[in-house]
Amino acid sequence: MADASDSNGTPRYKVGKVIDRYSLDGMGRELEEYWVGDGRDSYSLRELAEYFNKEVLRSALAGTSQQRFSGDIETIYRALTDDDVSRGEQTRVRKTLERDGVDVEQIENDFVTHQAIHTYLTKGRGVEKGTETGDRIESARQTINGLRGRLIAVVETTLSNLRETDTLTLGSFDIFVEINVHCTDCGTHKNLTELLSDGGCECDTEE
Repeated sequence: MADASDSNGTPRYKVGKVIDRYSLDGMGRELEEYWVGDGRDSYSLRELAEYFNKEVLRSALAGTSQQRFSGDIETIYRALTDDDVSRGEQTRVRKTLERDGVDVEQIENDFVTHQAIHTYLTKGRGVEKGTETGDRIESARQTINGLRGRLIAVVETTLSNLRETDTLTLGSFDIFVEINVHCTDCGTHKNLTELLSDGGCECDTEE
C-alpha cells in the first residue's frame, strides 16, 4: 500500500519523511509486514521503532569510516539512546561520529517513537492490525473498570457506615471515579477511556 502524501507528493508523517531522507526503499512495506505478521510472529511497535531507528543509523553511517563497524550499530545506537550509558561513553561515540562528518543531531531528530510508527502504519498506510491489539485494549479496559467498580463499592460502603454512625453528615450521594492520564512527553491530558479509544497520546501524531 502506498504511503499517504500531500498534494505535492511529500509524505505526511515523520516516518515516511525519514524513509525518503535516508532512501530506505521498501521500509514501509517491511514495517507493515513485520507488524501484521504476514505468516510469522509480529513485532511490537516498540520493536519496530528500534529496528527502524537502527536502519536509519546504518544508512547515515554508509560511506563513512564507521561503515566498517556495521556490527557496532547496536553499540552506537545504545550510546545515542540509552540513558544508562555513561556520559563519557556517549561523548566518545558522538565525537567519533562527528569527526567522520556524521550529523548526529540530525540522526537523533530523525529517530522515531513507537507512537510515530503506529500513526504511520494506521494513518499513513491504512494498515489494520486485526483483533489482537483491540482484544488487549479491551481486556485492559475491563480490568481497569473492574478495579474502579471495586473502589466505588468500597467508598460507598465506607461513607454509608460513617453516616449511619453519625460520624459524617451526608445525604443521598453518588460517587464518581474519573481516571485521567497526563503524558509528560507531549503534554497530552486525556481521560483514560479516551486514551484507550484513541490508541494513545499525541506523541508524534503530527508527524
